[in-house]
Amino acid sequence: MEDPNGRNRRFRSSRQPLKENPDLQLDSHRVNGPVSFLNPTRAHFRTNADRTKRGASESQGEAPTGVSYKWNSRNNRKGRHALGVHPDIVTSKYVPPATNSARETLRGIRRMCTQFPVWDISYDVATIFTLGSVIWVINAFFVFLPLVQPDTEFKNEILFGGGITAFIGATVFEVGSILLMAEAINENRTGCFGWALERALSHDREDGQEAMRLRPSKSACTHHHLNKRNLVGKARDSGKSSSGPTTGPKGGSWIWWPSMDDLRTHYIHDLGFLASFAQLIGASIFWISGLTALPGIYDHMSHVITIVFYWTPQVVGGSGFIISGTLFMIETQSRWYKPAFGTLGWWIGVWNLIGGIGFTLCPAFGYDERSWAQYQASLSTFWGSWAFLIGSVIQWYESLDKNPVEVEKST
Repeated sequence: MEDPNGRNRRFRSSRQPLKENPDLQLDSHRVNGPVSFLNPTRAHFRTNADRTKRGASESQGEAPTGVSYKWNSRNNRKGRHALGVHPDIVTSKYVPPATNSARETLRGIRRMCTQFPVWDISYDVATIFTLGSVIWVINAFFVFLPLVQPDTEFKNEILFGGGITAFIGATVFEVGSILLMAEAINENRTGCFGWALERALSHDREDGQEAMRLRPSKSACTHHHLNKRNLVGKARDSGKSSSGPTTGPKGGSWIWWPSMDDLRTHYIHDLGFLASFAQLIGASIFWISGLTALPGIYDHMSHVITIVFYWTPQVVGGSGFIISGTLFMIETQSRWYKPAFGTLGWWIGVWNLIGGIGFTLCPAFGYDERSWAQYQASLSTFWGSWAFLIGSVIQWYESLDKNPVEVEKST
């Protein structure tokens, strides 16, 4: 039974998103998270909030009805602003088109080929993990192909080709995990709407007034990704006053580790932080096996040393990847047991989970020196690398889609 008084049903006063935004009103009945003793991961805000404070000049019309702002913890970290649109108005010209339409999907793919916002840490995390996954796929070919097609093997292919790419791939994963952790710590604490009401000529209204439509607004966004001057620094200033910091606890400045108070009261209860931390620990331990895979080290280790410093770090590191992927999946779900098939973040977690299983099975088979076990070890790395690559490419796509529009289920 769900605990109505659980931590996942309410925000702490200092962590309630968008409380200073007069255009949005929190629906307290739609604040929830998948685990009762962890922080909320999602909330809904009505976009037709009281607009009397905005002045008469901005009150000539209302926001389109049937639209809600969908805050969730993953989108907040990634600088994304999601709208929920009722099915009855999804074709209205006053609301943006649904993101999952064929046209918008193709636009998203085109963005991957034409936009390169290297100042956005979410984009950097996604592309670094994509690069690392490509390197691991190459590694898997070096190690697995000679077992399938022995006539293709060249001298020292597994030792040099496999060893060097393993070290580079593990190092790239470590860098990506550090940035992933920094992204989780520097979440936008106060939240960010990222949309604006825009007047539009209307021939549908009998009162003759202009209609209002929602459009993405960079001027209303305070996420760090719009600060093109640096990768790690202050969040972008929207020019609006706020009673709290826009990102980290030091007035918007970039931090690499939270204070003990923030760690105890917030981050230790945050699914995104826990998932990122598991990824970082797993990648750091896994890196040891990348180091010992290098030629000159691997070929000079005894059987016992190989088990301790090559195979075992892969087991522990791969287990960290499994935990991380699972937690990222759960973060996007309304219940810990209920899959979120329609959410990109959920699929990213799924593919990372599969990749983690592959990277864990590899050393599990690798302990056995018999030929069938070594074959399965190489095969596990092969399909695990491809799973990581699929998840990373989806994350790349997600990082460029800053204003998703989702069609709500009709009730």
